[in-house]
Amino acid sequence: MSEKISIRFYKDHEVRTIWDEGKNLWWFSIVDIVGAITESPNPRKYWSVLKTRLKKAENELTTSCSQLKLTAADGKKYATDCLPQDKIEDLVKSIPNKNATDFLDWFTYSDNTIDGKSKKKAYTFWESHLNSNKIKVLLRQALTNKIDDREIFMKGIDYSYYYEQAEEN
Repeated sequence: MSEKISIRFYKDHEVRTIWDEGKNLWWFSIVDIVGAITESPNPRKYWSVLKTRLKKAENELTTSCSQLKLTAADGKKYATDCLPQDKIEDLVKSIPNKNATDFLDWFTYSDNTIDGKSKKKAYTFWESHLNSNKIKVLLRQALTNKIDDREIFMKGIDYSYYYEQAEEN
């Protein structure tokens, strides 16, 4: 597995991810997702209890888990339970919490989120074959004055990471 790491932000919660070059997909830290959704003071314990319940119910989600080394807050790498991107929806649906739907909207870039709306507009624009003047108008509309907003700032850094990775390859 390659070492392409990304940190995504759901509200103010970090969700660590790692790229699997061989399978061409992202793996997500389960503890980060559980913490983001439940806002539990101890998401590791929450995941441990949930994992036990899933195993007892013979839910196959736990068999999709892999322990991958991710960097923790202390700067060290630890084996962390991770799920591939195609299993995240199953995990989130197994967490009884009011934030689960909102998290899934964010994760899937649904039409309810700003990222989803942006992506939908980009596809529509691409398929319409408009000229560059239309691009300039759309870009001006996408600018924000929220320069002191932490989430906007961190999202910009996160997206710039993807561009840097593309240039390195």
